[in-house]
Amino acid sequence: MAGTSYAGSVFVNCPFDDAYEPIRNALVFSIFDCGFQPRSALEENDNGEVRIEKIHRIIADCKFGIHDISRTELDGHNNLPRFNMPLELGLFIGARRFGDKKQKLKNYLVLDREQYRYQQFVSDISGQDIRSHNDNPRDAIRAVREWLNATTGRRTIPGGAQIAGKYDQFMLDLPNICKNAGLADDEITYNDYCNFASYWLMGRDA
Repeated sequence: MAGTSYAGSVFVNCPFDDAYEPIRNALVFSIFDCGFQPRSALEENDNGEVRIEKIHRIIADCKFGIHDISRTELDGHNNLPRFNMPLELGLFIGARRFGDKKQKLKNYLVLDREQYRYQQFVSDISGQDIRSHNDNPRDAIRAVREWLNATTGRRTIPGGAQIAGKYDQFMLDLPNICKNAGLADDEITYNDYCNFASYWLMGRDA
């Protein structure tokens, strides 16, 4: 995304399905409210670029990363789990371990539904501070806020309860925002949501 700095960018690696959308929306909103820019493979739709290359490029552009590895259910069509999130977590860790001086500055947060559940399916990351969101947007917001606050030391990051309150109000306002933009609720893309959230926050904080 043009104009976004490496130190201000947060790679969001999470499920894209409808069931996860409330958590994803909360993650994106809290990243904006903490003063950072969320980055995701959903932000671009270039059919000429191989998906993994796009992910490589976005990861390289981001100092920070949020990786939700909670989606372990078997797919209803092929009875197999989805491994995209652990794969992208591995790419991010690899970039920090083997990358240049800038890439070695990377910092990341790993989320799951329960704090120690990951030990049953990706035990190689044991010993790290895995945070749980309990399938609750407010818990996800708190985890993001506490991580960014501890990692960056910024004094301008609001408290988790304050961010969650603003998020609740934004979600109440979102249907009217969509209506004014000429969009039905089910037509909102990832980029639409990012634009609406960032402009709403700028208007509120002005």
